[in-house]
Formats: sequence, structure tokens, C-alpha cells
Amino acid sequence: YGHEFLEFEFRPDGRLRYANNSNYKSDVLIRKEVYVNDIVLKELKKIIQESEIMKEDDSAWPAPDKIGRQELEIRLGNMHISFTTSKIGSILEVQESKDPNGLRVFYYLIQEESNPSDEQENV
Repeated sequence: YGHEFLEFEFRPDGRLRYANNSNYKSDVLIRKEVYVNDIVLKELKKIIQESEIMKEDDSAWPAPDKIGRQELEIRLGNMHISFTTSKIGSILEVQESKDPNGLRVFYYLIQEESNPSDEQENV
């Protein structure tokens, strides 16, 4: 479908910016902005810390390809990390990768954050 993305940006002041460009059936870019309270930010930090994603390294993950790419950037306190990998279609692709444990952490964190109705947070 071209350049597709789903983006969440949580700022320390509670500002949440959301963008979705699916290009599905010629959809247009959707952008929304809201403010969330400290409880949501605290839960988000908890999810990130408990996932231990900040300990991972994407060097052995599949490189982006013509099918797509997934990116995750997290700034938490004075820590900053950025990941890039190919578009993951299923858990089977994760299990067959060179780093199934690390990629699994990424995969489940992305799934959780892409479905905020399940928990109600993201970075």
C-alpha cells in the first residue's frame, strides 16, 4: 500500500500525538492530539520498563525490506533507544528470526501499544 505508518508520541507534559497513514482504500492521513493524565503516563512507563525493551539490540533483527518496516523510538528519562526491523506479520516470523527472544519483546510491546483500548497507553 505504500508508506504506511501508525505513530504514537507521548510527551512528559501528557500530550499525546497520534498519526495513522494506512493508505487503505485511499484513506487520508489521520492526525489527532489529546492530553492524558499522569496515571496513563505512569502505566506506559511501567509497561516499557516491565517489557525490558531498553535492554534489547536490533542488530540481529530482520532488516526492513520491500514489504515494509517497523520502528520504535523510546526516550525514558535519560535513556534513548531506537529500533528498526522489517514488517512482522506473525509470531512465526519472530520465532524463525536470528534473535527470537529480543524480537518477541519488540513484537508484543508493539502489539500492546497498537491496541491502546486494551490498556490505554503508548510512547
